[in-house]
Amino acid sequence: PCFRASGRRQLCLLGVLLAGLCGGAAGQGSPVEDICVAKPRDVPVSPMCIYRFPDKNATEEEGGEQKIPEATNRRVWELSKANSRFATTFYQHLADCKNDTDNIFLSPLSISTAFAMTKLGACNDTLKQLMEVFKFDTISEKTSDQVHFFFAKLNCRLYRKANKSSKLVSANRLFGDKSLTFNETYQDISEVVYGAKLQPLDFKAHAEQSRETINKWVANKTEGRITDVIPKGTINELTVLVLVNTIYFKGLWKSRFNPESTREEPFHKASEETCSVSMMYQEGKFRYRRVAEGTQLLELPFKGDDITMVLILPRPEKSLAKVERELTPEVLQEWLDLLAETMLEVHMPRFRVEDGFSLKERLQDMGLVDLFDPKKAHLPGITTEDQADLYVSDAFHKAFLEVNEEGSEAAGATGIVMAGRSLNPSKVTFKANRPFLVLIREVALNTIIFMGRVANPCVN
Repeated sequence: PCFRASGRRQLCLLGVLLAGLCGGAAGQGSPVEDICVAKPRDVPVSPMCIYRFPDKNATEEEGGEQKIPEATNRRVWELSKANSRFATTFYQHLADCKNDTDNIFLSPLSISTAFAMTKLGACNDTLKQLMEVFKFDTISEKTSDQVHFFFAKLNCRLYRKANKSSKLVSANRLFGDKSLTFNETYQDISEVVYGAKLQPLDFKAHAEQSRETINKWVANKTEGRITDVIPKGTINELTVLVLVNTIYFKGLWKSRFNPESTREEPFHKASEETCSVSMMYQEGKFRYRRVAEGTQLLELPFKGDDITMVLILPRPEKSLAKVERELTPEVLQEWLDLLAETMLEVHMPRFRVEDGFSLKERLQDMGLVDLFDPKKAHLPGITTEDQADLYVSDAFHKAFLEVNEEGSEAAGATGIVMAGRSLNPSKVTFKANRPFLVLIREVALNTIIFMGRVANPCVN
């Protein structure tokens, strides 16, 4: 919660998302129409503070081998890679503080977006730490001012697809206390780049009502799936600004699982207990590879092929925790590059995972210290007033994922899948009957949109 701290003013960050692979449509955001064709000079991205990095050829060293996708800005490609670097690093910090039997689910992209909006108003060491922890310093331009423009272009690639068979929607909003005058540049960039309009609320006189207003906005953007995301007591008269980012995805499998082939089967949890799951089944050609120490990788495309789900399944003798510790961005990229079409028998549980947590401690462990420190935080670019006392009291994230035979809500979709299960010894078997990792990614840029661990699909 946003704790009181001797009169210090507080900036609350909230990353909220709904990854609905089964459920209703999400509300649309309100992007600025011309941002996707704009040039850097057309967009007023001039934050109060700019942090320039000493020369270090990080991206040249590792980016030379990989081919940049066609019609893609090099900086956008680098930002996508930076976000993926943050994703795997943050995931490892999160996994370290959870039990092996806990499910994990998050959108690292949602977290990066919310903190990029915060970075707009940051200076000095606060800005430097934001650039380093979120890996923005790996973009070869090495300037913090341009990251926002690259984010706008990345959002255009992700959220404005011609493909109508899957839906990926992001929405951002700033909720600010009405007694303060917010920096015009901060508001302009937030709205132009992130589509985040500023909505004034009266935190001082009506903290609880303000909390309900924000929760209602979130519920609206997630079709009522996420409610009461901000708990009571989180907002008080010291709260100055709440940033909210939501990401919603729903997609239909390119190759659906036939419900008639689903059977109850045991799932072997890390605790060596078993529970019963509805195990879906289908046969077909999918991108697949057996990698280090027998770990299996399977990619299941959604209709349109631009977004896929990747499952990472260790062999029965190897714990998922060991795979998680070894999973660097480079290793993940290497594995994805090895995927090749293979005839498979796919056994995958129907599941639903929900997760919610404070980001503060994990990010502090990663080096983002000053932002959360009332004495060290430096965020002068957010308001026009002397706000040397502004700091982030906490940051929250919530996520949801549901997977079933359709992939998403049942609609009048056609497509016939073989019913029943054949015993064909020539086929490779991928059977997710033990803990596995799940990624949802945009293929061309390899942007990790969602990431998690399914350790117990028997809950809910």
